[in-house]
Amino acid sequence: MLKARLALVPAAVLGFASQVQAAVPADVTTAITDMKADGLTVATAVLVAIIAVMAIKFIRKGM
Repeated sequence: MLKARLALVPAAVLGFASQVQAAVPADVTTAITDMKADGLTVATAVLVAIIAVMAIKFIRKGM
């Protein structure tokens, strides 16, 4: 019985949270989209740098 009551609390909170959603201005949506693109660019640059460092280490180890 206690577990059933405890299970209702998170369900009620999630249900309430899904109903209380405000409209987001278009400027905010655009800014988030731009940040996502910038983040992808930075992540790609970091990945390429890591691969380059590992390749250089691999080549030096073979010599």
